[in-house]
Amino acid sequence: MHKDSEHINIEQLIKGDESSFNMVYNQYSEKVYRLAFRVLKNDEQSEEIVQETFIRLWLNRERLDSSGNMWLYLYVIAKRLSLDAYKIICKSSVLSERLLQEIHAIRNTTEEEILANELEQFTENVISKLPKQQQLIFKLSRVEGLSHQEIANQLNISPNTVKNHIVEALKTLKAQLKYSDLIYFIALVYSV
Repeated sequence: MHKDSEHINIEQLIKGDESSFNMVYNQYSEKVYRLAFRVLKNDEQSEEIVQETFIRLWLNRERLDSSGNMWLYLYVIAKRLSLDAYKIICKSSVLSERLLQEIHAIRNTTEEEILANELEQFTENVISKLPKQQQLIFKLSRVEGLSHQEIANQLNISPNTVKNHIVEALKTLKAQLKYSDLIYFIALVYSV
């Protein structure tokens, strides 16, 4: 879908147009599922995350920015829901306790909206300054949701090269964010 048609769909979605919601669901539900499955490794729970993500999108549609990035909105919601589900599953382990503390430290009532807008604008600016190959690989991984192996196959390079490009892109993002409160969010959302 082109960026212009995405804006139109967001505007229509904000107005409560169900066909726009259905288009957004059809376009992104599989990517939301893959994101949830990477965290939860469970079909049923991942499908629940998809449903909850789109319910939240619909219920909060009036707060969307019509010029925003729909995938980024959905990514933030789905990632948060997946991590919340994961911590419930693993609540007795030390690692999940640390994860729980990090999640609570960065939460506030308008976090999804604020972080989505700030993250989108800042990240797009930083990514646009990366070397072209790094930009492409980073976008295929983080925007399109492709695995390292899928990217490697598509670009005819090794999965290690893909990982190295992503690591370098993340280092650049983190360096650019060192004075920003978003560093914790980036570390959580964009962990390799």
